[in-house]
Amino acid sequence: MNFISFISVKNYLSILCSVSLFLLVNIQATAQSKEDPDQLENKISNAENDSKKVELLITLSNYYLTKPGELKADLEKADQINVEAKKLSNSLGYKPGIGKVMLLDAQIHRESGDSNYGSAKTNEALVYAKKNNLSVLTADVYRELCAYKGYEKADFEEKIKYLELAIPLYKKSKEFRKQADALKDLADYYGIIEEHQKALALLENAVVIYKSIGFKELQGVYTLMSGNYGILQNPQLSLKYALMAEKAAEETHDTSYQLCTIYNHLGLAYYDLLKFDLAFANFEKALNIALKNKNVDDINAITYNLGSLYCHKKNYIAALRTLKRSEKSYPPKDEITKIRQLFIFIVSYSMLKQTDKAKPYYEQMLKKYQESDVGLFYKLTGIIIYLQQSGQAEKTYAYLERFKEFAKKSDKLIFYSQIELLSFQSDYASKKYESAIEHLKQHQVYKDSIFNLEKLKQSTALQLQFETEKKDKNIKLLTQQGKLQEAKIENEKVIRYFFVGSLVALVLFLALLYNRSRVKTNANKKLELKRKQIDEQNEQLKKLLAEKEWLLKEIHHRVKNNLQIVISLLNTQSAYLDNEDALMAIQNSQHRMHAMSLIHQKLYQSDNLSTIDMSWYIYELISYIKECYSSEKNINFVLDTEKVFLDVAQAVPMGLIVNEAVNNTVKYAFPEEKRGEVTVSFKNTEKDFYELIISDNGVGLPQDFNIDETESLGMNLMRGLTDQLDGTFSLENKNGLKITITFRKNTDIDVQK
Repeated sequence: MNFISFISVKNYLSILCSVSLFLLVNIQATAQSKEDPDQLENKISNAENDSKKVELLITLSNYYLTKPGELKADLEKADQINVEAKKLSNSLGYKPGIGKVMLLDAQIHRESGDSNYGSAKTNEALVYAKKNNLSVLTADVYRELCAYKGYEKADFEEKIKYLELAIPLYKKSKEFRKQADALKDLADYYGIIEEHQKALALLENAVVIYKSIGFKELQGVYTLMSGNYGILQNPQLSLKYALMAEKAAEETHDTSYQLCTIYNHLGLAYYDLLKFDLAFANFEKALNIALKNKNVDDINAITYNLGSLYCHKKNYIAALRTLKRSEKSYPPKDEITKIRQLFIFIVSYSMLKQTDKAKPYYEQMLKKYQESDVGLFYKLTGIIIYLQQSGQAEKTYAYLERFKEFAKKSDKLIFYSQIELLSFQSDYASKKYESAIEHLKQHQVYKDSIFNLEKLKQSTALQLQFETEKKDKNIKLLTQQGKLQEAKIENEKVIRYFFVGSLVALVLFLALLYNRSRVKTNANKKLELKRKQIDEQNEQLKKLLAEKEWLLKEIHHRVKNNLQIVISLLNTQSAYLDNEDALMAIQNSQHRMHAMSLIHQKLYQSDNLSTIDMSWYIYELISYIKECYSSEKNINFVLDTEKVFLDVAQAVPMGLIVNEAVNNTVKYAFPEEKRGEVTVSFKNTEKDFYELIISDNGVGLPQDFNIDETESLGMNLMRGLTDQLDGTFSLENKNGLKITITFRKNTDIDVQK
């Protein structure tokens, strides 16, 4: 099961569900007064009964209203102070104070749970503000009205209307901080209704205003920008703004709940860039903060992100463990979260061939599918996967047709890619092999299209950067030429006035100057012509080099994809085999092909197309083997490798040797679930000579084992691959098995590390 399409949809949907929820928590935190309440009370006690005292009372009341924790005592304190401000405002006839007190009264009741009174009081404040031409208060009331709307699309459209009325009023009154805050909220709402480009434009405007007033707490804005770029499938910019949000939080010493949002977005950005370790780390940070604050919605959202990441890596046991970790203590409240959790359970149990455990979740999902279209992607995918894995592939075609109707409405390549993959699996299970191959090809076409779209975005950004740098260079060149021209004019003036007394000398000088000028001009023309020829040759060489690199990357990409297709076909075929030897042979073949696939994947994803970093490669290969046997073996792996770059001709046989040796060790060295340790060492022993050691503390080889007479495919394969490296192969059977291979590095390709 390929989860690339599923995760991208996850990124698209979960951000819509979680970003605004995370940020709504922070609206109050950023709006809270930062003045010390003791100092405010001291100022109030020393103030005269005038408008200044009213404003101080309102500020203190707002402090207790927006104080973190939502304690009843704080709301009662805020209400008490607001009543005092109301009495003083009425006695003074202070209209701004009267209007602010009305709005604050509405907010206090809303926070206390009395939304009906709050809504009525808010509308009363709006009438009063308009009647008395209180522009800032009118804008504040419009923002407050947003709190009484729900979370449907129509509600968000109403919120947008209110904010679009408020922003010009803030701008007119030069309330720049409130204007920027309103722009940020407006961008959030536009993002939720999927107008992401408009949201990004509003956020850019908000950043400009914040910076102009010296406001540095920009982590909330950057987080929203990261979310919108993530939904637009631009993971580079998504990661950039998520990192900027983290940096802004560190610089402003932010310890609020907003860090949960930041870490979640960092995890999503790293996820889309296939940097799984960093994604795991940030998701765990976000989850710990959510657990500490017991925020059920965010706990479920981040738990789902972690579970889907495990599914992507085909570690379904870990995915189940992650969901069960919060299933009982923090059950989901909203429908979409319930559906997504059911989806993970169905997929994980089904892919583990435990369809009896998946069945209860499948039946719940089927019931929800019949009730509504909420979370339709998850419902259809989960139902289809269960039917495929439970031997009911023929029943999947009706759901695939429904999936196609859903994809047409959204018109996203990622959905079509998923449909083709699911269709391939259904056709293969139904023995419709020709149709299955066509679906698999079409799935690959969609995957490549998504990949190429991403590359196009990157190349466009690089082109824009190149054009900007080129213009800057032209400006500098013109400036230098202008200065040279001015100096030349000054020199000509000096020469003209110096020789004005002698006509003959002037004529001779001009004749000499003219002659030299002609010689110089001719020389310059020749040099210019040569320069143009050299530039043209350089451009042709650059173009040829770029085409060569692109072709090499495309080749490696295609080879990697073809290997993955073969692995997928073998994996599908294994589902229909009962013979243990056949299954073992298929599994060994999959491991060997994965070892080769890793090399081609690294080559097309990096700028270096000729060599492989073997420390990275060995780490990735061992991680893959650990995941394959994670539920069966209790083995500790110790890696001791140096950063060594090998060309493909040596990297492939060496990778296959490591794969064979470690797989054999895991399978045979520790019988009956015995604990053990496997050490992999790869180091430079002398100039251009390297030594690979794979050892374990297991049962070792039989005493009568003869390497020259063995019929073991793995042992013969390792010896043959060692010969391919022009190296030496040795075994030491003492306290376990130790395999030592030494060879000389191929130095024909010299690459700077």
